[in-house]
Amino acid sequence: MILYEHPLHERVRTYLRLEHLFLRLQQLVTRTDALDHHFALVTLFEIMDVAGRADLKSDLLKDLDRQKNVLDAYRGNPAIAEAVLDRVVGQIDQVFTALNTQQGKAGQPLTENDWLMSIRSRISIPGGTCEFDLPSYYAWQHKSSIVRQTDLHQWISPLTPLADAVHMMLKLLRDSGSPQKVIANGGQFQQTLPQGRTFLLMRVALDAAQGLIPEISGNRLMVSVRLMRQGDDQRPHLVNEDVSFELALCA
Repeated sequence: MILYEHPLHERVRTYLRLEHLFLRLQQLVTRTDALDHHFALVTLFEIMDVAGRADLKSDLLKDLDRQKNVLDAYRGNPAIAEAVLDRVVGQIDQVFTALNTQQGKAGQPLTENDWLMSIRSRISIPGGTCEFDLPSYYAWQHKSSIVRQTDLHQWISPLTPLADAVHMMLKLLRDSGSPQKVIANGGQFQQTLPQGRTFLLMRVALDAAQGLIPEISGNRLMVSVRLMRQGDDQRPHLVNEDVSFELALCA
């Protein structure tokens, strides 16, 4: 199965982008090649760009607090394991406190590192990090992988509270939705969302063997999915058969 996620709110779009970047960064740092560490820095700067929104921290804290209140409402329910509930709420409190106590925007200490910022200013220029442009960066790339990894971990550490909070928020959000089997008649599916509840994320799971590509759109009132298949001309074309897939709406 291939799982596609579509945000139904702008702030969730930001969370998904940050999660994507943090997961990429985590994978690149564990590698030892200098080229991988170059793209780890590219990813680090992308995270700083996305995380530069002034309201990101406050939005994330509000969403975590809202999720905690939802879970606290389950206390006393005989169908809920109190020990598990306490553990999850404790994890939310932990990431909430770590993010809340961090001063300024995420990654702000990195902006005070002149050497890193000199790389950041040129890394978006095609070929802008050649050895004749940034000889000190070229020299850093020739250091041992252990030294480079140590430096990368040090630079990533100011972003750890944000990463943990984003991962926790998206986990809670995903867990709130239950997958259901639905049918796309003639390759198209549309569903009106129930009023009184705000859905933030839509998840679509497709059988990889079908070779289908979903075109997903949605807002607070309605969601729709058009199932496409790439043709011999390398362009996606709408399928004309009925297709079943799994859909989950997360609030």
